Amino acid sequence: MTNVPMIPLADWIDKLVDSLTQFEGFFNVITNIIGGIVNAFQWVFDLIPPALFILLVIAFTFWINRKGKKWGLILFELIGLLLIWNLDLWRDMTQTLTLVLTSSLIALVIGVPLGIWMSKSNLVEAIFKPVLDFMQTMPAFVYLIPAVAFFGIGMVPGVVASVIFAMPPTVRMTNLGIRQVSTELVEAADSFGSTGWQKLFKVQLPMAKSTMMAGINQSIMLALSMVVIASMIGAMGLGTQVYFAVGRNDAGGGFVAGIAIVIVAIILDRLTQSFNKKRMGEK
Repeated sequence: MTNVPMIPLADWIDKLVDSLTQFEGFFNVITNIIGGIVNAFQWVFDLIPPALFILLVIAFTFWINRKGKKWGLILFELIGLLLIWNLDLWRDMTQTLTLVLTSSLIALVIGVPLGIWMSKSNLVEAIFKPVLDFMQTMPAFVYLIPAVAFFGIGMVPGVVASVIFAMPPTVRMTNLGIRQVSTELVEAADSFGSTGWQKLFKVQLPMAKSTMMAGINQSIMLALSMVVIASMIGAMGLGTQVYFAVGRNDAGGGFVAGIAIVIVAIILDRLTQSFNKKRMGEK
């Protein structure tokens, strides 16, 4: 094997990245758009006092569970959020929420239409499935390198890396949910003269909603899993506290920030699951 010339794959990728960095205007537009969304979320979170924020979360939980009355979840939210506030991690938590919500929103906006397109074409599905596999299995740290090259450091490259890592479940589950819709229902819609758009929005998407919400839930959790990694390129939040704690060998500080991340993860997971169950109960 020593006589076989090495394929200069790394050099090719470096040249590709260098050539793409010439489109500075395009990446500036994306930076401004994502930065605007990040700033909007953070402005709202900074505007709401912590006590009011906790009450709003509890009220929302009570509303989506008004039939089941999940008092255990409500009590967990109250104690967990009060603990984060008491530990002086509130601003870090809202910055983490900003990163997660921005990434999840972009993944939803891109992922759902792409999943619909895949469900309508076997060729498109065959093309994008390997791409989704690549996006989801590539180590997340690798995404930081081109993200910094194209967008600098800060929240924006953190959001971009999170979107790439978190979007595949939304695409896959949207595609799967639509493909699993009963052919009898689709044929019934065709027999009544439904157009393609009517069939999609009145039959396929409503029937696939449960599966799609499962994908969105996974995307939110994957975006949250990126907060510590994104802190390495300047994305602020609870991940930064963990990253600094590692650098200082501060076990206590890292554990406290980790607990806060776990609390946020559980709340987001339970809320999205409860919202999905509520929507299913309204059918």
